[in-house]
Amino acid sequence: MTLKIGIVGARGLSNLLGFRAVPDVEVTALCDLHEGLLQEQAALYGIPHTYRVYEDMLESDIDAVVISTPMQLHVQQTIQALEAGKHVLSEVTAGVTMEELWWLKEAVEKHSDKVYMFAENYCYIPTNQLIANMVGQGLLGDVYFGEGEYLHDIKHLAYGYNRRMPGEQPTGGKTSWRNYWQFGKRGTFYPTHSLGPVMQWFKGDRIKSISTFATGWHTAPQFRQEDTSVTMCQLESGKLIRIRVDCVSNRPHNGAYYTLQGTKGCYEAPRGLGDDHKIYFQTEGEDPSKAEWRPLSDFYDLLPERYRNVTEEQRSAGHWGGDYFIVQDFVDSIRNGTKPPIDVYDACEWTAVGLLSELSVTNGGRAMDVPDFRRSSTYKEQFIRL
Repeated sequence: MTLKIGIVGARGLSNLLGFRAVPDVEVTALCDLHEGLLQEQAALYGIPHTYRVYEDMLESDIDAVVISTPMQLHVQQTIQALEAGKHVLSEVTAGVTMEELWWLKEAVEKHSDKVYMFAENYCYIPTNQLIANMVGQGLLGDVYFGEGEYLHDIKHLAYGYNRRMPGEQPTGGKTSWRNYWQFGKRGTFYPTHSLGPVMQWFKGDRIKSISTFATGWHTAPQFRQEDTSVTMCQLESGKLIRIRVDCVSNRPHNGAYYTLQGTKGCYEAPRGLGDDHKIYFQTEGEDPSKAEWRPLSDFYDLLPERYRNVTEEQRSAGHWGGDYFIVQDFVDSIRNGTKPPIDVYDACEWTAVGLLSELSVTNGGRAMDVPDFRRSSTYKEQFIRL
């Protein structure tokens, strides 16, 4: 039976090619308030049904919804979709307030016969999957420190429609939603690209508390968002993750920088200018002064099997095949009735880091406890205390 997919948000079609590469899956509906863009995208990709009213699309015969709208709409539209009997693949972040995260958790638990999956596609980048495989095989020993950074100058997206190419000047002077929900907030407002892959390397652990520090306002003082925000995440095990978010500074793009340190070795992603992914394994009796990196590409045979056998069609879906495999996992969860690899609890925990970072940085870097969304259920357990 063919699985029918509807996408809300015509600017967010990163998963479209992935769905097209999965057998017996069709993207049959597209929804957006912008009539011109809606018709343009539907014609370009051959999507037969278009809707300007989201509720109208939910009343159609689609089986699942991809939420690709601005982040302040994600929770509301997810709950509406679940209540309409649809499965949901939601783009990041999961929500924009702590209250929304509790509403989301409760809605997904209530509609447990439907799949909710968090579309954090950076978890599916092949190199991140390779490191996860190495960690699982114990090649890096006991891992205890990781880093993730999202460095992406997007100041130009604060005004005007988001259809411009990067670097193109805004037109029309219309204020974008990003001016409020991203540049209008302090802290690491967009944490999940940095955090998601690293958390998968610390499988079974959870974030217990966070502290955030920021640089102040130098590059673009018209924004409430500071140039750089750094959040330290203490895990329940006592291990540590550092994430940095910077969407303001004038610098080249590097949205996927990661490191990982273990007792037997470490990994670093490239910084740029010809740098490459590299890994180090400690050998017994080695002189530490002669320790040397090795190219991560020497170990591509340790990639998960499906990545080693990726087809050109799957790879072309985006993010080196990651945009195909995340869609494949979502579809498999629907068809097999299994838990999605990135579930609502991951979505809430990773998103909460950014939301709580705003409280931390405005209180001098104060440590903030991160709720255990898997266990907390009463209203009293949901209070955020300074």
